[in-house]
Formats: sequence, structure tokens, C-alpha cells
Amino acid sequence: MTTSSISKGCFVFKPSTKKKKRTSDAEDYFINGSEDCENSKQRFRLCQKLWENMKSETESVQDDLNKKILDSLLEFARKSAYSFMSREEDWASHMRASEIPVAALVLGVNLTDHNMTLQSLSDRLQQSVTPFVVSIQAKEGTAVKYLLQKVLQRLTGVSMDKDEEEASTDLPQKRAHCSLSSLCDWYMTVCKDPSGISPGKKRSSSEMNFSANPPIIIIFKDLEAFSPRVLQAFILICSQYTQQLPLLFIFGIATSPSTIQHMLPHSVTSLLCIKLFHSSSCSKHLATVIEKLVLTPHFPFKPSGKVLQVLVGLFLYHDFSVHNFIKGLQLALLEHFYSQPLSVLCCKKQDAVVRAQQLSHQEVEKIRQLPSFMRFVEEQEPREQVELLTNDERVKEVCQKLLKGLRRYHKNFLPILRCLHVLTSSLPKYPLGKQIRELHVTCLETNVWETEEYESALQLLRILAKDDLLTDLQRCVEILRPGKTKELRDAHKQLQDLTDRFQQLDASTDHSAPDGHVEFRVDDRFSGNGLQKKTDLFQLQKTLLQMKESHRTKKRSPFELLRNETIAYFDSLVKMHLTRPESQPLYEVCYCTSSGTLRHHLNATPRTSIQMALTHPYCYLQNEALRSETGAISSAAPDVCIMYKLHLECGRLINLYDWLEAYSTVVTAAEGDDPDPSEKGKVDEIRHARFIRAVSELEFLGFLKSTKQKTDHVARLTWGGC
Repeated sequence: MTTSSISKGCFVFKPSTKKKKRTSDAEDYFINGSEDCENSKQRFRLCQKLWENMKSETESVQDDLNKKILDSLLEFARKSAYSFMSREEDWASHMRASEIPVAALVLGVNLTDHNMTLQSLSDRLQQSVTPFVVSIQAKEGTAVKYLLQKVLQRLTGVSMDKDEEEASTDLPQKRAHCSLSSLCDWYMTVCKDPSGISPGKKRSSSEMNFSANPPIIIIFKDLEAFSPRVLQAFILICSQYTQQLPLLFIFGIATSPSTIQHMLPHSVTSLLCIKLFHSSSCSKHLATVIEKLVLTPHFPFKPSGKVLQVLVGLFLYHDFSVHNFIKGLQLALLEHFYSQPLSVLCCKKQDAVVRAQQLSHQEVEKIRQLPSFMRFVEEQEPREQVELLTNDERVKEVCQKLLKGLRRYHKNFLPILRCLHVLTSSLPKYPLGKQIRELHVTCLETNVWETEEYESALQLLRILAKDDLLTDLQRCVEILRPGKTKELRDAHKQLQDLTDRFQQLDASTDHSAPDGHVEFRVDDRFSGNGLQKKTDLFQLQKTLLQMKESHRTKKRSPFELLRNETIAYFDSLVKMHLTRPESQPLYEVCYCTSSGTLRHHLNATPRTSIQMALTHPYCYLQNEALRSETGAISSAAPDVCIMYKLHLECGRLINLYDWLEAYSTVVTAAEGDDPDPSEKGKVDEIRHARFIRAVSELEFLGFLKSTKQKTDHVARLTWGGC
């Protein structure tokens, strides 16, 4: 950019108006290949907004579950800091001067959830207790020197501002000078000036009210993974500075508190004052997340029964991670909005009605192609069928009504589901499941009243004691109390009337069986005085049939009649409101049914992927020279692929010499060399080295192992291939 002016001056050049190439974002990938770009953008924004609401709900659930244990940890940290400052006599009686307070936090085996819990703990400690909080992982503490270095660097980086860091010379930056003595000097310098205590970038020191000597808290995230030797040395060093530094350790334990005794000898544990804390169980956490995200009408998106089975199965049989369950639910949400064009209607009722009025002709045609809508059309009169198949405006009107009906269905479905769970969750052997998620999956997959388990549950309910039945009825009344729909209000009124009638029953009424249990009476002919001396099988059978008939015709007590009436009413509620979602028109708008896609993405099969890569390297390397016929060995393939193909032709034990000869033959053909008859049986050193490396790679991947049966053989560990 130049000017032709000969005068001196200041020239302003406007920036170029050419648009810079914008990097692709998530929205671009979402609408890539879509026929209707505007529809895809709406679905992406709707998906993003819905996930933000669900994410905020999960965070609030996490905070509520951890609130009790986090408050206990905060109180423990405050008491430890107060004990260090007060130096009272009773403190000395409970904790010797060389002891370090330790909070042993048992988090469970769901390792992926630990970071979330410990991060929340670290944030709350920095906000209310001390700005000096350090989190250390096992991979950062391979040696005592590196562990000390990490602790010192993170403490000084968090506690000092940039200007103070430049001016401070108390702590040398060289690794060789990193020691707790230098940390003591720095701590004393900082504590002399309270304004120097800064909790980092989140809040200024003026907004915080810390004590004069805030404790230094070190969080060991994964205690089991730490080297016992390094941990012992670090604790021994820290115990020498407990008079100068208010240290406090937090151990994140995944297995059992006995891990501390296994890792540390008594001479080291005697230097620690340990208090045990237990976090909430992962199963309880999962139940709360499902309750807030799935079993609620607030979120229009719903996973189908198979999708929920995939997510819960991964939780139960793989990692017990609620974090991964939430990520799987997010993937299901994204997959639904990406693959279903009509998911643009999966929003709040008011927004869905407005968008239904603005549907294009192409979207109306997609509604007509939905299986649930086709079934709905078939149930209508012939004239109405013609209107729905030819008139777009009529489809939009009906679509608005169906969407409102779908919302009403969910508002009725979930409370009745909870009532049924209350009645059946305490029955022997749990015929409909102990957890509500099990009953929910059953109701999503089939009509629950058609199952044998439901009939078994009804039979058990018909002999339920009065006190248990009354308690369950009162809980059901509380569940239905809000009454957001007319059906729920009527059910609430009816159950309240039944509860009142149970309470009005006279306790002195002559029941045929106390507490609702059937009383079996033996005929006088089988009593001690009238027992026949001789009888045959026919006479015995006749007598038993008479006893059974008399039991059937026996007059029932008022409690039994009322109990049967109550169970019959619950049965009618179940058949009315717990129908399968597939029976509702336009259910495809809200329900994600892509269970196969979720299983493919979440349930990893590394062995299958590795076998596919070794069998068909062209699919991964995209090299035309690697194309080959099915089952053929490409001579240009990588060594490990050639070795894998050759090992498929062997049995349980593989002769290394024969394997080397076969490999050499294939490689020689690839290099275009003619084998010399005089050099038969000899292999080039380079090829020999390549062969050894390929064998080592296959051993590392788990396809073979060394064996002691024969010294020149290896054992094959897998069978079959892609």
C-alpha cells in the first residue's frame, strides 16, 4: 500500500473488505449435506439451547448431591486451620505437633467422575477457606523432586500476582532449589501482608475474608496410582515443617480406605491425623440424573427404551460413570436432532404449535410418511383421510392438536409411572424391578399390563397388609397432588377418597384374616377327633375340592373388598395412561430411537477395529498400491499387516522360522528381487530386524505371546479375523 503524495503527512488506509476464510464450526458440520439449510440451522440452535438447559440441570444435581460431603470437608479444613492458629492445649492432646490433618475422601470406582467432584471441592475451598489449593495427579509425582516442584509452582502461581512474582526473589525458579524451606519463607512473606493473598483470577482479595494464616491444601486426586515410595518421602518431608506451615492433605480414594495402610507403613501413617469421608454412591447419582433429565415433562426430548438400555448398560457393565452417561445422553440428543428433520418440533408446547403452523410442503410430506401418523390416518373416516393426504393446512391443524396431546400424554404418563413404582418396588422378588428406570424401560418397550410380571405384581398386591397398602396410597396421593391435567386431578381425588375409606374402617371389625391375610381352615373331618381311620385318594381329592369351593364362596371382609377395589382402580389407571409411546401419533418428533448408532459410538470394540485395519490397510492409509483382492496378501502392505495375514493361516502354535520364511518370500516379491538358489534359507539382516519388530507389535496388540512349550514357537491368542 503506497501513496503518490509528495507532501509529508499521516495517511489512513481502510482495511480490506475481502472476507476472510472462516473456520468451520459445529453448526457447519451439523448442516453439511442437508437439503433444507434453514431447517438444519433451526434444529442446531434448538439442540444447543435444549442441551444448555439439561446441562445446567445436571450441574445443579451434582451440587446438591455433593453439598453435604463438601460442607463437611470445608468444616474440617476450617477446624484444622483454626487449630494451627490457636495452638490450644486440647488441640495438642488430639493431634501431635508433627501430625498432618488428612481428609480421606472415598469417591468410588467411577474414576471419570472424580475430576468433577474434586474440581468443585477445589473451587469451594478457594472461595471460602484458603487461596492456597493445589491438585496433583499421580503422573506428576513420579519423583519427590518433581512432586515438590509442581506443588511450589502451582502455589506461587495461584497466590501471587504478576507484579509480585517479578519482584519476589524468595523462591528461586531453578528446580534444584525447590524445597519446603523456601516455601516457608515465601509463606511468611505473603502472610505478613494480607493484601498479598489472592485466590487467583476468579475473585480479588478484597472480596475474600481469609484468616491470617490460611492453610495450604494439597489434593492427591488418584491416591492408588501414586508411587508409595514417593508418597512416603513427601509426607516425611512435610512432617518436618508442620510448625511453620498449616498443611492439609486430601486423598482421593477410588477403592477402599485400607489403601492408605497398604501404601504407607505405620511409621508414616502415625504422622497423619486421618478423617474419613464418603461421597454419594454412583447408583444414587444416576437415579437422580434420570429423574431430572428423563422422567420429567420439562424437557421434550425423550430417549427410547432401547437407547436407555444402551446407556444404562454401559454404566452398569463398564465404568459406573454418571459423567459418561450424561455424555451418552448428549450424543443421543445430537443424533436425534441431526438425523430427524421433524425434530424442529421438539421444543416447548407454545413454540411447537407456532412452528407447526409454519411447516413447509416438504416437511408436511415428511409428517405424512411417519409410521405413527400413517396409523393415525388409517383410524380416521374416509373423508378425513383424503383431507389429511391432500390438504397441507389440514395436516398443520391436526399436527398442532397431536403435539398438544403428546405433551398431555407425558404429563399423565410420568406420575402414574411413579405411583406404580411405589406400589411394586417393595414387593417380594421385585417383579417389575427395584429401580424406577427398570419399570420405565418396560413401559417404553411394551404394554406393561400384558406382561407376566405385572400379573404377578397384582396378585401380590391383592394380599398386601393394610398398613403397607395405606402407606403406599398416601405416597401416591402426594405424587398426584399437583394435578397438572384433568385426568391427574380426577385420579388424585379418587385415591384420596380411597385413603379416607381405609382410615375409616373399624379396627375391631371381624376380618376373615387379620391384616388382610387369608386364614386357611381345616375341615372337621381332618381334625384330631374326627379323622377317618381309612381313606383313599379319591376321597381326599373330593374333600380338598369342597374346601376350595367353600373358600371361594366365603364372604369377604370390608377391607378385602376395598383393597380389591383399590387395586382394580390402579389397574385401570395403568391401562389408560401407561401405553407405549409408539401408540402416540408424532412420537418420532420427541423420541430418539437410534440405539444402534449410540452402541456403535459408545461401546468401543478395539479388537475389531485393529483387525479391520490390519486386514484392509487401504481403508485407513488410502494408498492405491494397497488395493488387493479379498483374502489376498498385498506385498506392498506394512510389515505388521503382512505378518497378521500370515499368522491367520497358522494354528495355536506358530513356528517362528517358518513364519520368517513366509514373510521373507512376500517381501522379496514386493521388492522385485529374484531369489538366489544359493542363498536359500538365509534372510537379510534388515528383513530379519523388520520381522522381529512386526512380531513385537503383534505381541503388544495382544495377538500372540511367547510360550515355554517350544522355544522357537509363539502361541496365538485370537481366532478369526475381519
